[in-house]
Amino acid sequence: MRGAGSVAFVLGTLAVGQLITSTDLAPVAWVNAILLIAAAGATAWVPRPVAQASSSGGLRSAVDEVFAVLKIPGFRSVMAASALVYGSHAMHDAFAVIRWSDSGLAPSTISFLWAEAVLAEVFVFLLVGPAMLDRFGARAAAVLAAAAGVVRWCVAGLTSSVLLLAMIQPLHGLTFALLHLACMRLMRPVVPITIAATAQAVYAFGSGLVSTLLTLVSGALYEAYAGAAFIPMAALCIVAVPLAWHGFARRTARSGSFG
Repeated sequence: MRGAGSVAFVLGTLAVGQLITSTDLAPVAWVNAILLIAAAGATAWVPRPVAQASSSGGLRSAVDEVFAVLKIPGFRSVMAASALVYGSHAMHDAFAVIRWSDSGLAPSTISFLWAEAVLAEVFVFLLVGPAMLDRFGARAAAVLAAAAGVVRWCVAGLTSSVLLLAMIQPLHGLTFALLHLACMRLMRPVVPITIAATAQAVYAFGSGLVSTLLTLVSGALYEAYAGAAFIPMAALCIVAVPLAWHGFARRTARSGSFG
C-alpha cells in the first residue's frame, strides 16, 4: 500500500509541476479536488469486513493495550529512533520548496526533485528494501537510514545546487522507506498478534507527534537561519544512530526482546 501511494504521489507531482506557473496555482486546487472526489468514490470498493471492523474493547481496553506495547523491551528505543528520523523530515517537508524557489529553481525542477525522492522510496519499498533486510537485518538497516539522514540534511542545509540536490534526494528511500520496513520487520516477530494493530498505531503516533512539534519549531529555525536550519535535523539523525543500534539489537523474542 505504501508503494502504491508513493507511485501515485510521483505521478501527481510530475504532472502538477508541469501545469503550474509562478503566478497561477489553480491547477493544484483543481487536481486536488478531482483526486479527493475520486478517493471518496473509491471507498465503495473497500471490502465490507474492513469497512465494518471496529474495536469492542472500549477505551479501557485500548489504554491497556498501549501500555502492553510500551512494556515490550526495546520498543521505546525503536519508537524514539524512528520518530527522530521521520521527524527530521519536517524542515524538508515544510521549507524545502520555499528554499529552492528562493534560490531560483523553476517549479518543474522542484517537482522533479520531489518526484526523484519518492521514486527512490518506491524503489526501496518494492524492490531492494526487503532484500536489504534479509541480507543485513533490521538493525543495520535502521542505522543506515539514520546515517543517511545525517548526510542528506547536511547537504540540504549547505547548498541549493540542483546537481547536489539531485544526488541526495534518492536518500529518501533510506531515511523513510528502509526505516519503515525495518520497523515492520522488527515488530512482526515480537509483538503479539492481539496487540499488533495497537503497536502500529503507537509507532505511527510517536513519529506523527514528533513531526508536528518539529514542524512548529522549523518555522522559527528557518526564519532565523534560512538553509542552515536543516543542520539541526541532521543532529536529530545523529542522536537516532545509537538509539537504532541498541533498540534494534538482535535478541530472541522468547526473552521478551527484539530480534
